[in-house]
Amino acid sequence: MHNQRLLLLLLLVTYIYLPTLLGWMTNPEGGWYRPFIIWVMLIAAAFIVQKRNRSNGI
Repeated sequence: MHNQRLLLLLLLVTYIYLPTLLGWMTNPEGGWYRPFIIWVMLIAAAFIVQKRNRSNGI
């Protein structure tokens, strides 16, 4: 049940902030690396979750 709450919260936050985030990433005056910042954050979050699950024995 805890994972479902976390997923629903993540979806809600994504729904609220996605337009602003997409505008920030695709701004022509911004740096070329902006889209990659999001991907690095997603990869780091997935790594942390996997490491935590592996250490808990799940």
